[in-house]
Amino acid sequence: MPKDHLYSTTVTWTGNKGSGTMDYRSYDRDYVISVNGKADINGSSDSAFLGDKSKYNPEDLLLSSISSCHMLWYLHLCSTNNIVVIDYKDEAVGIMEERGDGSGKFREVTLHPKVLIADKAHLDLAESLHTEANKMCFIANSLNFPVKHEPVFTAENS
Repeated sequence: MPKDHLYSTTVTWTGNKGSGTMDYRSYDRDYVISVNGKADINGSSDSAFLGDKSKYNPEDLLLSSISSCHMLWYLHLCSTNNIVVIDYKDEAVGIMEERGDGSGKFREVTLHPKVLIADKAHLDLAESLHTEANKMCFIANSLNFPVKHEPVFTAENS
């Protein structure tokens, strides 16, 4: 039986420079993401869309959500399969296409996890668990574009 989990967040626009959205350049794209009991995240649009390049944009947050969800499932699956992960780092890349009318969408995301495991005897199983992690990831299951994986593995006892 499915079990629902409820999440809530507050996004507050902080970019009113005094004249609101009087014209396209009269306001900043800055905002604050707040979740009760957690540190705020300062955001903006991508600098290509007049945002502050020093702040997280929605595209950054989507990509990091995909990557972190995959990683958490992957670590879980490794732990339940007696694979000891020593280190994990993902350099995820997403391709977003912008249409002529200004709309757009992500076309694909590729995760590039670099995984260090304790025992080289588990390399094949460790690699196969990326497919399982993708099947389990709540975020990947919610997307309408593919999430690809190009993992690189090393073992401490190689």
